[in-house]
Amino acid sequence: MSGGSPGTAAARDPEGADPRRWKALTVCLVAGFMTLLDVSIVNVALPAIRTGLDASQSALQWVVSGYALTFGLALIPAGRFGDMYGRRNAFVLGVVLFTLASAASGIAGDASWLVVARLVQGAAGGVITPQVSGLIQQLFRGAERGRAFGMLGTVIGVSTAIGPLLGGALIHLGGGTDGWRLVFYVNVPIGILAVVLAYRYIRPHVPAERVRESTDPVGVLLLAGGITLVLLPLVEGQEWHGAGKWVSAAAGVVVLAGFAAWEHHYGRYSTPVVDLSLFRRHSYTLGALIGTLYFAGFTAIFFILTLYLQNGLHYSPLEAGLATTPFAAGSAVAAALGGRLVTRMGRPLVVAGLLLVAVSLCVTALAVWLVPGEHVAWATALPLLAAGVGSGLVISPNQTLTLSEVPPAMGGAAGGVLQTGQRIGAALGIAAIGSVFFAEVASSGGDQATAFRHSLLVTVAFVLVALVVAVADVVVDRRTRTGSP
Repeated sequence: MSGGSPGTAAARDPEGADPRRWKALTVCLVAGFMTLLDVSIVNVALPAIRTGLDASQSALQWVVSGYALTFGLALIPAGRFGDMYGRRNAFVLGVVLFTLASAASGIAGDASWLVVARLVQGAAGGVITPQVSGLIQQLFRGAERGRAFGMLGTVIGVSTAIGPLLGGALIHLGGGTDGWRLVFYVNVPIGILAVVLAYRYIRPHVPAERVRESTDPVGVLLLAGGITLVLLPLVEGQEWHGAGKWVSAAAGVVVLAGFAAWEHHYGRYSTPVVDLSLFRRHSYTLGALIGTLYFAGFTAIFFILTLYLQNGLHYSPLEAGLATTPFAAGSAVAAALGGRLVTRMGRPLVVAGLLLVAVSLCVTALAVWLVPGEHVAWATALPLLAAGVGSGLVISPNQTLTLSEVPPAMGGAAGGVLQTGQRIGAALGIAAIGSVFFAEVASSGGDQATAFRHSLLVTVAFVLVALVVAVADVVVDRRTRTGSP
């Protein structure tokens, strides 16, 4: 039997499998969708927030970047916490914090309140996310795991792409200067429902051996410091001028090198927050690098597209969101398909997806050059649909393959490292591609169509580098299988 599916009778479940695993996964994916959606949904709400709270540009930057920063900081320690003390406990804690922070964001009376609430919300999202991949590792095996990761890939791709559409729809529904509050309030009933269902369907995880483990506080502090120094200049983007931000990034790399040295030392006599043996598996190392590079290009697409449509062509938030729908639709369908095919095709499926994304984005740039006016959303619909299909064949299969050789007991920490790489990649891509966009707008006298095309080509460059790494992984895997030198 190739594995169960949602609704499969308990009698047909594989031996030892949790009969509630698909319901447990659904609960996790709903919460995961909520946290990842908040990465992009706020972008279209920024003009309304600025008007409603009289917020400064710096405050608006922190509404977006603060969430990304604390999200990235929490991922690895939270994954480790889930591995040690049970993923249901960590999951519920994260959802409760996220729900409370969402309510606090919705009632914010000034920009400072909103920024603090977003920082807490981001940290809570970082607690939830690694538990989802960890639970998939724990609950599923074989082809079922590929299907489960396919569903997770659908959530990742669709939540990022559809965020502007849902944000625009909620703002349109709320109207006036306070419509943006619905962007946060919508999380409250979802979060409450997720907590109730988590206790019903996710079994508490009891470790097979009650071994007292250290939380590796030195490693956690070094990791947090290094990630902060690397991410801060990236998430600050256009607001941090001068060479100081590059000094910060360089210092972050040094601190992360110190973190790796400490983990190597600490791992000799206890369990570190990140087990460096993970990176002895080429599937994990190269897969994590592919994810980092792809998210550097993938996430930035919606950032520059929204800027172009709203600032350059004066689309409403809802209209700008609708323009991203073809990508979201293609990603949703292909991610589910990719989850089914990955166990048969392996990394070549990711190679095909990356190639399709690169070609489709080049066609998108051509469409903008040929139809630069108000009808550009129609001109880009088909190539964005194709790019979405390619993206769906990248995210979930890459996640499945990257974690395929990781023991379930390390699933949370391994997923946290993988997601941290994706967050760093997303911040790097938005910083680099956004810089190209803004520089082109300034040098061309406000020609946002040209700025969008040129920055989209930088996106393609990130995807092509990811493609090179994916091809290298295919070559290494084939040599390993055949025993070639």
